[in-house]
Amino acid sequence: MISAEDVSLAPIPKKIEVKEGFFRPSGRKFCRVETDSADIRGLLVQRFGSGFLLTASSKVPDNQVGFVVREEDFADIPAEGYELEITPNAVHLSASTPAGFFYGFATFQQIRRQFKSDVPCMLIIDSPDFPDRGVTLDVSRDKVPTLETLYHLVDILASLKINQLQLYTEHTFEYFAHPEVWKDADPITGDDILKLDDYCRSKFIELVPNQNSFGHMERWLKHDRYRHLAEAPDGCDTEWGRFDYPLGLCPVDERSIEFLAGLYDELLPHFTSTLFNVDCDETIELGRGRSRQACEERGVGRVYLDFLMKIYDLVTERGRRMMFAGDIIIRYPELIRELPKDVIALEWGYEYDHPFKKNGEKFRDSGVPFYVWPGTSSWLTLAGRTDNALGNIGSAAKNGFRQGAVGILTADWGDWGHWQPLSVSYLGYLAGASAGWNVDAPLNESLARSLSLNVFDDDSGKIGRAFYELGNVYKIFKKRTFNSSVPFQVLFWHDRKETFEGLELEEFEAMSERLNEIESSLSGHNMRCRDAEIVEHEITHVIRMLRLAADYGKWRMGGDEPEKFGDRINEIKEEHEKVWLMRNRRGGFSDSMARWTLKDE
Repeated sequence: MISAEDVSLAPIPKKIEVKEGFFRPSGRKFCRVETDSADIRGLLVQRFGSGFLLTASSKVPDNQVGFVVREEDFADIPAEGYELEITPNAVHLSASTPAGFFYGFATFQQIRRQFKSDVPCMLIIDSPDFPDRGVTLDVSRDKVPTLETLYHLVDILASLKINQLQLYTEHTFEYFAHPEVWKDADPITGDDILKLDDYCRSKFIELVPNQNSFGHMERWLKHDRYRHLAEAPDGCDTEWGRFDYPLGLCPVDERSIEFLAGLYDELLPHFTSTLFNVDCDETIELGRGRSRQACEERGVGRVYLDFLMKIYDLVTERGRRMMFAGDIIIRYPELIRELPKDVIALEWGYEYDHPFKKNGEKFRDSGVPFYVWPGTSSWLTLAGRTDNALGNIGSAAKNGFRQGAVGILTADWGDWGHWQPLSVSYLGYLAGASAGWNVDAPLNESLARSLSLNVFDDDSGKIGRAFYELGNVYKIFKKRTFNSSVPFQVLFWHDRKETFEGLELEEFEAMSERLNEIESSLSGHNMRCRDAEIVEHEITHVIRMLRLAADYGKWRMGGDEPEKFGDRINEIKEEHEKVWLMRNRRGGFSDSMARWTLKDE
């Protein structure tokens, strides 16, 4: 008899008990519906895809019934929970809400995919730890997905029981009042959002509007029309170094609030969600430009909070609940208690040792609801940082749950041109979904098999294992690189002296050997997911870029010059365009491509 560990489910259920026997659906063609709920019946009609005919008749012979759907009282089963019992004679699914049935079906579909026609008997009792479990996808730096790609992403996230999606936006929404800002970006349109919002709701996902509203506004402020709104119109020195262009809005200029009000009035009507993420993170210019005097008189934290509260008023006047990034206010814990108790702070950090516990306690003790906001660790890496991502997400979930966080978001950023393909992020989405549903579930190598089976539909296990191992190539290097990886830095920051400090020739040689092993391991995979052909191109592209990084690194550390270096660079640039257009709009591609400055010297 198989064990519970042999059943690869994503997320791992709270309770799974494998029993003797198998369910074989042959000849049992009916699903009996035991509910009067119009919503649940509607869900069954639209979404039931397990090979059974629906019936509400009690007269169908039991030996022809293979699936039974039964509505239970909410007191017995939580809102998103379900009970799934597989017996030799039939599958019994019970839930109290349409969402619970949807997630129960998702679990059964994963079981069917793994075991085909001989389904082991088992009992699963399941419900989530976090009520809100989401993903934030960067659609502003510089990659804007097609609507088809977003639909496919929603399908993946829904299968993993994710119930929230945010598209991080700086300038890539089609604001009719501001065409010069997005005209070269192929923006997401109002039509796109209306369609995507409807599609998300059909999959029990809340599409939450997201528009950065303080820092990270350089795509706006570079235009003369908006430069007067900048904190530092000509740039300034910051904690990150000197910037010669404006980054953020000036918080003491009332025209900044008038500007944001106009954006919100265009953006928000496209969403049915009552949440709104205004971000307001990394305001590194604050107090160094036009707000210097105000910050000297009132304090940087107070100036930040006052501006945030003006944004809060805009948001609440429009019937929304404000979410915001907590990285600035956490520096001023004495001000946290002044926040309205209907905001949601987002406690974010992307390293495995980020202080989620300490920071979460500050929000908890001040009575401010908060999410934890870890990340996929895909950006600035090409292939991800697997162990860092799992450590980061696991710590966020465990500490957030203990401190009373009401949600977990997994961020997937696109810094420096968004060079990593979407499939590199699938492991991070899986980890975030797993930890958000069941904080006690292990985030370890077992995810490689789950990724293969439940995302790539590859029963060989090879594709998931390859992505898992590619994401750990960064660990070959002893040097710790925060929020990025050595291979990425070697290709994109090759002109910085510090990039090569602390590195050794032998590390790049080991990297080449590891890439050969991973590439060889892909032979004989059995990937059947809808985007399998695209994933093939993406993983090949990633390996090729990493291999160039290894060879170039060896040369910079005193080894031989790479063969056909210029040809390989040109090939990668051509591939980047092809891979980009498989999932994304062309707008933004030239900005991404401009980040590549490595050339044959």
